[in-house]
Amino acid sequence: MLRFEDVSYTYPFQERPAVSHISLHVKPGEVVLCTGASGCGKSTLIRLANGLCPLHFAGTLEGRVLVNGVSTVEQDLSHLARQAGTLFQDPEQQFFALNVEDELAFALEWQGMPVEQMHETVKRSVREFGLHPLLGASIHELSEGQKQKVGLATLWTQTPQALILDEPTANLDPESTVELALQLRQLKAQGMAILVVDHRLYWLADVADRVIVMQDGHIREQGEFSLLHDAELRARYGLREASVPDVRQTLPSCSVAGQHPVEAHDLTYAHTGQEPLYRNARFALPSGITALIGPNGTGKTTLARVLAGLNQPQAGEITLDGIPLNPRQRLSGTGIVLQNADHQLHMRTALAEVQTCLDLAGQKDSNAATELLAAFGLESLASRHPQSLSGGEKQRLVIACALAKKPRLLILDEPTSGLDGQNMSRLAQALEAQTQDGRCILLITHDLELLARMGRHALRLPLPPDLRATGEQGDRTDTQGTATTAA
Repeated sequence: MLRFEDVSYTYPFQERPAVSHISLHVKPGEVVLCTGASGCGKSTLIRLANGLCPLHFAGTLEGRVLVNGVSTVEQDLSHLARQAGTLFQDPEQQFFALNVEDELAFALEWQGMPVEQMHETVKRSVREFGLHPLLGASIHELSEGQKQKVGLATLWTQTPQALILDEPTANLDPESTVELALQLRQLKAQGMAILVVDHRLYWLADVADRVIVMQDGHIREQGEFSLLHDAELRARYGLREASVPDVRQTLPSCSVAGQHPVEAHDLTYAHTGQEPLYRNARFALPSGITALIGPNGTGKTTLARVLAGLNQPQAGEITLDGIPLNPRQRLSGTGIVLQNADHQLHMRTALAEVQTCLDLAGQKDSNAATELLAAFGLESLASRHPQSLSGGEKQRLVIACALAKKPRLLILDEPTSGLDGQNMSRLAQALEAQTQDGRCILLITHDLELLARMGRHALRLPLPPDLRATGEQGDRTDTQGTATTAA
């Protein structure tokens, strides 16, 4: 279904090919996993498979890329998209409608599907992906993990013969990741060809038929999933672990009392016109690293915004070192990195991004910006425009910018969503260094590998009542650091 025949591709105005001499295939009923360190050419591979390179990005293509036996340069993008559906790393960029139900129906309407058939197709998709509680929700109010589910469900309604998935688990909770693995197995059994590009490996152990490891635009290794159990191979190519324990239930809970750097007292927050996400929540964050964990849609990102001063709670008090602070005061003492790095990058170069943050924080060290870039392996990209970087490179850059502020409270929302194994280690080392002076770090993460490596304490959010009705389970109390949701 997907075939690369000695493919090399060079982007416009670039001298060096992004990928070189790539030969691979994905047959119907087969799942192929492509992995490798950031910048190895995985994103270009996706753009070649769906025709965006060269049909949209132009550039120079050597060799042939075939979809269903026909060269991509002999087809138009709309025809290619119906045969090989792509879920990109940021699904929001693919959305056209304002709510979930309209989004699921949008492409079907444009394809002229009869109304009755369209309604039936959307219903099946809702059932298959468990989206019923979200049908009327605004696209912009969904969590990143929920957007991922909606994006995949939208592709599923169009019944492509191939699926191309770019970091599909980056923002999914572990339970949703298991569901996705099961769905891919079902689609594989139905004869769909599936190409998955991902840094996270463990979830595909029983799903992937073959694994391809890329480095510097070349395929360096390929074989069965078992080759990823070789620790030396993973270290050589900067890969993540192939097997990861789930430590969520073994992490000590945060206390609800005592003298700690950050404390929340009787916190209540609700989005306009909706039931509270939390009511009378009480918790304390100790010095060091605390993981904020819970299923998609429980309000983890919203809680981060409240703590940082970006959102105003309806009731309650947040203290830093025992002093109650208003939102503006909290924002001045907090560094926050949200999931979409694009929204936090504004300057012309990567170096200017970090230097601006240092200037705003009153940091006078002339070498500090270069040192921060080096700490995250970005020194060679200092003169690059931030929007030209890969997803993982952008993620590392905004974290470097947050650290430039030297905040008392640092909040990182899914900081490893685009990071390979080597750069996750860089992040871990940088964060560990930040805890030496008693700084408080809150990690919002579904990444089991990061939790196993860095988890010290956990603040757990249960499901809100409107989702609990679907049969999913969640704690209801706030004892031992579990924030209270609406009764």
